[in-house]
Amino acid sequence: MTVDHTEAPVLQALADFHRQGQLAFAPPGHKQARGADPAVREVLGDAVFLGDVLASGGLDDRLTRGRVLERAEELLADAVHAEHTFFTTCGSSLSVKAAMLAVAGPHEKLLIGRDAHKSVVSGLILSGIEPVWVEPRWDAERHLAHPPSAADFEQAFEAHPDAKGALVVSPTPYGGCAALEDIAEVCHRRSVPLIVDEAWGAHLPFHPDLPSWAMDAGADICVTSIHKMGSGLEQGSVFHLQGDLVPPDLLKMRADLLGSTSPSVLLYAGIDGWRRQMALHGKELMGGALDLAARVRAAVEEIEGLHVNDRDDFCGPGLADDFDPLPGVIDVTGLGITGYQAADWLREHRRIDAHLTDHRRIGMQITHADDEETTGQLLDALKDLVRAAPEWEAGPRVAVPPPSELRLEQVRLPRDAFFGPAENVPVGEAAGRIAAEMVTPYPPGIPAVLPGELLTEPVLEYLRTGLAAGMNLPDPADATLETIRVVNAGSE
Repeated sequence: MTVDHTEAPVLQALADFHRQGQLAFAPPGHKQARGADPAVREVLGDAVFLGDVLASGGLDDRLTRGRVLERAEELLADAVHAEHTFFTTCGSSLSVKAAMLAVAGPHEKLLIGRDAHKSVVSGLILSGIEPVWVEPRWDAERHLAHPPSAADFEQAFEAHPDAKGALVVSPTPYGGCAALEDIAEVCHRRSVPLIVDEAWGAHLPFHPDLPSWAMDAGADICVTSIHKMGSGLEQGSVFHLQGDLVPPDLLKMRADLLGSTSPSVLLYAGIDGWRRQMALHGKELMGGALDLAARVRAAVEEIEGLHVNDRDDFCGPGLADDFDPLPGVIDVTGLGITGYQAADWLREHRRIDAHLTDHRRIGMQITHADDEETTGQLLDALKDLVRAAPEWEAGPRVAVPPPSELRLEQVRLPRDAFFGPAENVPVGEAAGRIAAEMVTPYPPGIPAVLPGELLTEPVLEYLRTGLAAGMNLPDPADATLETIRVVNAGSE
């Protein structure tokens, strides 16, 4: 089949919709901005409403005979060397759940790196899948987790030969990458699939100097957020499939179980346009981003008190296998402050937003959209931060446990603990109890506590001190963490 990447089926169909003067007596009720509140139109602009049409019975006919979405998905699959691609408009949080449900079912085992995003844990709660946690490679000096190694997955499969597959996050939000080809080989020797949560890796297929991406490394399913490192709109996500270990109709069925029946054509258009942009100009754009990132990283390193983590920090024995330089993770401990303080000051005083924040780092991602103007503003703001920081009081200490104390024992299935009888207890009395909720420092969104894990004092102290220092904990029932939800004592 001849593929023409100058085409953009969704965008072209949307242009035709307007050119032909389609008149809808169907949702959305704003009727192409005519009914939208004038104040909303003033802020958003009419283009948002004009792009908001029904996917079927609007963009395409009621039986989707124009194959608009299918053709867009086929083009993206070709662009990234996948056999099948599916668009979703509920973010990679949906995509990764669909992938999990296509590989394992209730009470079946799935090997999962314990540095997985909270959306993976949500998938466990909804599905009843039994997780077999594979330990990340912990950097105790930097208090950071890198993806598990192929040997770690090999060992887990030997202990659990009935596992239906494996899931690994690569790259991490910090830029650490796994040896995906080796992990895929471990899975395929057992004829089970590998799922890669590559939410932070939309850019990887488009430049040879970036880490290998999941499909090229032999993964079976890959989940990608187009909005994170691509040009898509928020919640735009895709998942790719190759090989014969997961039937495409099964994966599509699982996604349909979770997805909206009213998908946003705006998000489809963003994905479609990004694919065209990358297929035609990706190498040039990503090469420019890599060059710019290298200059920014060198400039940050020249600012006293700041250190931008590099390959030498993240890669090596017991650490990550590869490194993506674009997240731009900056250690601020040399200033005697926390990442939370730095991020809050930069937003309030210099209108600069970080993409991740923890007790000692801020992440300033560089993408193909940046240039000398944006990065110049960033570097000026960082220099101002360094000048301002000596006047501050030292940030509250976050009691980060050593790796041996950070991991909690999983004693009950996440679904059983989450949906079972539960009670709220004072956090000072929670050690030794079974958690019935997630507690997740966000961003980056890796849960410190999962439903079904046995709570310990070091982890509770980490969360208490983290909250006091500025950590964001969006998911516990008690946002103050004065209490925590645990399994009822009588049912433990």
